[in-house]
Amino acid sequence: MASEYLKWKYRDVKPDGPPRELTKKEKLANWFYYYKWWLVVGAVLLVCLGSILWSALGIGKVRPDHIFAYVGERALPEDCVDALQRELATLGQDVNGDGRTVVELRQYPTGGDASDPESSSQYAYAYSAKLMADLNQGESYFFLLEDPEGFQKGYQILAGPDGQLAPEGDDGVAGKVLPWTGCPALAGLDLGSYEADTLSGGTVTGDCQELLSGLYLARRGFYYEKQAVRHEADGALWAILTEGAVFS
Repeated sequence: MASEYLKWKYRDVKPDGPPRELTKKEKLANWFYYYKWWLVVGAVLLVCLGSILWSALGIGKVRPDHIFAYVGERALPEDCVDALQRELATLGQDVNGDGRTVVELRQYPTGGDASDPESSSQYAYAYSAKLMADLNQGESYFFLLEDPEGFQKGYQILAGPDGQLAPEGDDGVAGKVLPWTGCPALAGLDLGSYEADTLSGGTVTGDCQELLSGLYLARRGFYYEKQAVRHEADGALWAILTEGAVFS
């Protein structure tokens, strides 16, 4: 048998004769023959564990310093998103100390394809779940809203001018949101133009500032002081974005 052959392959005599001392190389080859599959299994488990730790620790990932959440019926064109992230980064600060300032704009579109109601409903539900996770974890501090009234009624998370949450049951937006065009810092950003694909297979172009001009800027409030402390740098950026703006 093959195993029996390998077991005795390093003897100078027949199996029933006295064995000789194996060399280091022979011992290693003999050990590898019997344990090679354990090595393979161990290597696979090590790779899986390393991958899990890599993801959990966020190694190699770009960590945003400021997070904005856009909530509107349709997703914003990537050209506008990229330009907005880039320009906002020039106003922010390197919060996590990695040597660069990064702004992330997360999109939570509430609509879908009107011609396919079932798909549209699933689409909206998926993004609603992601938004809830974002709010529960206290990640996004800034909000760009298409329908601030509907958002506040649904989540009651927006802060007033003093940065505090409104009393329970106060689902109005007075003193909580600022129109994009009413914020000189936002209206003055150089965002250029965009080109996006349409559902019919064509393309549409436009001006990013014009597209965003109908949005409203808001920030979230926190129930606990510990949560607010985590976003002190966001508060500084908020002051920059709202300089010269007046709440209605």
